[in-house]
Amino acid sequence: MDYSGKDKVVVAQTLANADYYARSGPLEVRCSRGEDEVIEAQRLRYRIFYEEMSAAPSAQTRRERRDMDAYDPLCDHLLVIDHSRPYGQQVVGTYRLLRQAVAERHGGFYSAQEYDLEPLMGSGFKAHMGKGGQLLELGRSCVHRDYRTNSTISLLWKGIAGYLAQHSIAYMFGCASLPGIDPETLKQPLAYLYHEHLCPDDFMVRAVPDRFVEMNMMPREDIDVRLARRALPPLIKGYLRLGCFIGDGAVVDHQFGTTDVFILLPVERVTKRYSQRFGTPGADNDPETSTDAIAKS
Repeated sequence: MDYSGKDKVVVAQTLANADYYARSGPLEVRCSRGEDEVIEAQRLRYRIFYEEMSAAPSAQTRRERRDMDAYDPLCDHLLVIDHSRPYGQQVVGTYRLLRQAVAERHGGFYSAQEYDLEPLMGSGFKAHMGKGGQLLELGRSCVHRDYRTNSTISLLWKGIAGYLAQHSIAYMFGCASLPGIDPETLKQPLAYLYHEHLCPDDFMVRAVPDRFVEMNMMPREDIDVRLARRALPPLIKGYLRLGCFIGDGAVVDHQFGTTDVFILLPVERVTKRYSQRFGTPGADNDPETSTDAIAKS
């Protein structure tokens, strides 16, 4: 549902007083309420990024068995909680959310390690977002392997939509990952993203020069679109279906064993599909959801 004017104020006020964003059976989506829940989310991230996937842990990360960094205390941690599970094992999904208003007070965004975000920080883009609008960085997204179903991911995105309305978010962004650190083996999907989904010139975000990997490795006419899209992780395909833009340049992250691309997504395209408790009901088979919700930033 698209909100405007007085309706936006009502939605924001309602959400501010709500203790959760979405519910379905024993599952609830809300922000963490204390350090214990953040630690539980970090442990889930460790299991997925370091045990299921190929991330290389530091000595401290391995000892603690938690994926953690200096940005965690600054972020809101959106959680999928299964109340039917034992205490301490109830967090089955998470997204890390960093609002622009917070990032600007604490040294900036995580993604700035890989991408030059200056085009999004100027007065022109702020005017484009509208009065009161701000950016939101999404990252560290993962869902327990037993919960990677359309219904769970749809519930998670309803929670995100509620958070967007509460905090007047205009654009979301972050780094999404393709598996592997050899861009040559990923030239089909990378070239496809470059030719078909690049950010407009007015707010083109590019990888920082010392980490920039060329995505335009094939002429448009040589790309097998079907193969290229098949090679994309489900999360990136979900973002594309929502109408995201892609930044120029990929970045190889050797710690996580991935090749990253920059995602920029207008919020209005999300809120039309996920309206939390105030709009159209979600469908378990919504094609915009992804059963592999994993993102690193």
